[in-house]
Amino acid sequence: MNIVFMGTPEFAVPCLKALIDSGENVQAVLTQPDKPKGRGYKLTPPPVKELALTHNIPVYQPESLKKGEDAQKTIEILKSLSPDIIVVVAYGKILPKEVLDIPKHFCINVHASLLPKYRGAGPIQWSVLNGETETGVTTMVMAEGLDTGDMLMKASLKIGENETASELHDRLSELGAKLLVDTIKSVKLDDFTRTVQNDEESNYAPMLSKDLCPIDFSKSAREIHNQIRGLSDWPCATAILDGKRIKIFRSSISDIEYKDKQPGEIVDEKKFTFVCGDGKCINIEELQTDGGKRMKTEDYLRGNSLEKGTILL
Repeated sequence: MNIVFMGTPEFAVPCLKALIDSGENVQAVLTQPDKPKGRGYKLTPPPVKELALTHNIPVYQPESLKKGEDAQKTIEILKSLSPDIIVVVAYGKILPKEVLDIPKHFCINVHASLLPKYRGAGPIQWSVLNGETETGVTTMVMAEGLDTGDMLMKASLKIGENETASELHDRLSELGAKLLVDTIKSVKLDDFTRTVQNDEESNYAPMLSKDLCPIDFSKSAREIHNQIRGLSDWPCATAILDGKRIKIFRSSISDIEYKDKQPGEIVDEKKFTFVCGDGKCINIEELQTDGGKRMKTEDYLRGNSLEKGTILL
């Protein structure tokens, strides 16, 4: 089957690799332009581009598909390729109707949630932030709305008690690749069902921002634990310790409880345990100080001492 693939970040890489490994004819890859990264702001290609080039697949990186000479040129290239399907996985740009109408069949999107829940740019993180215990991947026929198209297939998995959004991201990317291959097979056999989404069951998962980072220690241990998990590895939950900011990447809920302690108070200096608003406690398992390296708490405590009774802000 002739396929054009559109994707940009690491999440999309397993899907592209699965298409290549299954013998599909990936005619071209569209991805976002290279971006400056690191201290030297060196232009760095997206992960999807790197994989495509290793397989000698033509890569196109238009700034937009909606307007401008570059957009029109790219659209003409897509029309000339006449793909059976366009596969879109975390491409990062909205496709105009002119592009959606190009493939013989349709544009298939791989979305990291069990639609119609968690439409939008941050479904993985918000499923953790909201304390969901299950999530998954949905393949759907793309429409002009935001993740509103007819669903084709779903696959689900359980979210671990202490699993971070970054760990869940990796598992969902692999699950998405398998589901995409199954979806392509069903289209080839003309053995698929389009299921209309129930908009009343939908909710929105917006992009993350650093406004979400500061921890409110008056909240419950479960809420704070979900915040730490959901914002790891970026933008990271933060706290102030002795006037300096720390990033917290990993935590666990302790089995101890205090009703007479102040929220944010450190009650175990050897495990970096603090009290939350409901009296339950959280152990910090992994952290980073400003200007320091990310490390496990046990390594941090070898070089830094904590005082019981210190208040995290």
